[in-house]
Amino acid sequence: MVAQPRPRTRRRLLAQGWEQVALPAQAARLRAALVFSPANLAPLAWPRNVLVMHDAAVLREPRAYSRAYRAWHAGAGVACARRALAVITVSEFSRRELIELAGLDPSRLTVIPGGVDARFAPGADPAPAARRLGLSRPYVLTIATDDRRKNLEKLAPAAAALARDGIELVWAGDRRPYFAAAAEAAGVRSLGYVEDADLPGLYAGAEAFVLASRYEGFGLTCLEAMACGTPVVASNRAALPETCGDAALLVDPDDGEALTRAVGIAAGDAAARGALRAAGLRRAAQFSWDRAAASVDALLTTVAGSAA
Repeated sequence: MVAQPRPRTRRRLLAQGWEQVALPAQAARLRAALVFSPANLAPLAWPRNVLVMHDAAVLREPRAYSRAYRAWHAGAGVACARRALAVITVSEFSRRELIELAGLDPSRLTVIPGGVDARFAPGADPAPAARRLGLSRPYVLTIATDDRRKNLEKLAPAAAALARDGIELVWAGDRRPYFAAAAEAAGVRSLGYVEDADLPGLYAGAEAFVLASRYEGFGLTCLEAMACGTPVVASNRAALPETCGDAALLVDPDDGEALTRAVGIAAGDAAARGALRAAGLRRAAQFSWDRAAASVDALLTTVAGSAA
């Protein structure tokens, strides 16, 4: 059974209150074998949880978050994970981080990577998104929330170099109150929040995709770009080398010159673009939501049987 708060309670604080109070009561009435929570938190009052912790960013990069968010997730979030029957995470990198920083039991921590939706494909039509977002020139894309980990300001030199060739560097992403805002990325055009329906076309229409983040637990946006046939430049930090493999140009995210060179190659070197496109399509094909769902289902079945 899927349980979720009513629409009027889906604001973050209300939804988390529902998760901690109403959800365990509902699970008790239904005599649930376990509660599966896919977004970093689980009901503390419920004894049989399986949850997904995507990364340990709030522990490794605490200054990227507001004080309240940091306290809640470093406290309640870690407590939930330590008490859970099993914890799923999305990369070997995140598994190591959660063992080191959250003290999780390695025997109860399973890696199940995310997947790429079939909508993300080379045939995605870029025209509707371009019209809605006012994209009339060639562009390089980055997708990220506005927080310090994402390192957006380091893209300023790349934006300046691309502009000389008539290419925009555009950023899709929103600002959230629980993140510490990043420094301004001079020359990078903000598109704001982009609707999910526009994302495949936005990726497919880009000359290249770049993610300069210092800390990612997985890096799904890189795989989505690859699935759309878009050459990818990514940071050589955290989980991004694991996720991207040899299908992206990996560079030091704090080296503006290296980022600029790599973005220039991905956007303008025909031979490199062809190689990155082919490698990216192969890489993205290895990650599917069907495979992820089957792995999660198998784990939940095993844990529920053991808890019975």
